[in-house]
Amino acid sequence: MLRRPSMHEDNTRKCRRVILVVCLPLLLVGFVLLLLPSSSPSQSMQEYGISGRKASPSVGGKTFAVIFDAGSSGSRVHVYCFDQYMDLVPIGRELELFLQVKPGLSSYAQNPQEAAHSLQNLLDKAEGVVPPDLRGKTPVRVGATAGLRALGVEASDKILEAVRELLKDTSALKSEPEGVTVLDGTQEGAYQWVTINYLLGNLGRKYSDTVGVVDLGGGSVQMAYAIPEEDAVKAPKLSDGEDAYIKDMHLKGRNYHLYVHSYLHYGLLAARAKILKISGSESPCISDGYEGSYKYGGIDYPVSASPSGSSMNNCRRVVLEALKVNETTCTHMKCTFGGVWNGGGGDGQKNLFVSSFFFDRAAEAGIIDPNQPVAKVRPTEFEEEARRACHTKLEDAKSVYPGVEEDNLPYLCMDLVYQYTLLVDGFGIDPWQQITLVKKVKYGDAFVEAAWPLGSAIEAVSAL
Repeated sequence: MLRRPSMHEDNTRKCRRVILVVCLPLLLVGFVLLLLPSSSPSQSMQEYGISGRKASPSVGGKTFAVIFDAGSSGSRVHVYCFDQYMDLVPIGRELELFLQVKPGLSSYAQNPQEAAHSLQNLLDKAEGVVPPDLRGKTPVRVGATAGLRALGVEASDKILEAVRELLKDTSALKSEPEGVTVLDGTQEGAYQWVTINYLLGNLGRKYSDTVGVVDLGGGSVQMAYAIPEEDAVKAPKLSDGEDAYIKDMHLKGRNYHLYVHSYLHYGLLAARAKILKISGSESPCISDGYEGSYKYGGIDYPVSASPSGSSMNNCRRVVLEALKVNETTCTHMKCTFGGVWNGGGGDGQKNLFVSSFFFDRAAEAGIIDPNQPVAKVRPTEFEEEARRACHTKLEDAKSVYPGVEEDNLPYLCMDLVYQYTLLVDGFGIDPWQQITLVKKVKYGDAFVEAAWPLGSAIEAVSAL
């Protein structure tokens, strides 16, 4: 006679069956995971590049990009090298190749072939650092900015076509006709914002963790910063042909609503011409003792100091008129100068990184240490130095300002007054607000030029 299992034995068998049903799949999953290649958490996160898409490594795991910045004051070339995770890697000892020549393409308005030829030496040196087997896959772009915009469509088109022919005939790099263009202000400002926030490691974070940028070039000035969606939908509608205020970008898995505006003819060199038109040949913004001429956009302006000498206060009155701070009615909730919507302000603008001529003049005038690529300042420091520069006669200026090029000495009073007025009266920045002047941004153990071409390179490489 068989013994009937006890209740305890029956419960034990049931538990064993349940354990077997639960554990067997887990054991199988664990076995499969053991067969897969291991990867660290950081590697898994790094598999996604600047656009949030999974990166696809190129030959040798490196991708190069060659970007020309054809500005109004000169032409510059930047060469970058990225790994498969869109991190910058060194080219030799540096994280980029950077070279420049003067003058800019716009100086060759009557000779498009000579304009293109001015880039040849930069092109040769840029191509020389790209491995031969990668040259045909390396995008090359030429972005002309405000200087070429000011020439007009016909003249600029002829120069751009000559540059396209130069790239096609003399370079092994990957060039496309649409890669040689005049950047609109929105593109330039957006690329600059991407560049600085990429180098700071801010991309992928919430918009309030990013920094705003102000980039003062020779022909135009750009402001860009991220704003919340509720402000973006309130952006004023512009007429056809005008750049939209908002540029939507998807970077490292996060959507950004970027306020961008470019003020054409308000770059430092273009502003000089505006100021001289208003003040006449005898300007309170010109150093006492100077007489000569200023050429911009193919026009010569006679220049001399006012009989009463240069004056900070009188110069500011002229600059305010040039900026049209009080002349244009603001039809939006908040405006900068000229009746332009200011984006609403907010957290994305609380930390401002200010670059290009702002940094250069501050370094040359002794406001900041020229040997340091980043400095914290307040707009009022530009005002203080402007007052001193306006009281300095030209004969004394060279010894007072040894870091300023001789051609710029007569205009130092004007430049500093303009920069202070642009920040405080134009953009509405508090005179005592701390801003960051930046020439280069620290990236890892190196410093990289804080210039819009890196943003363009990121876009070009992401599209490969």
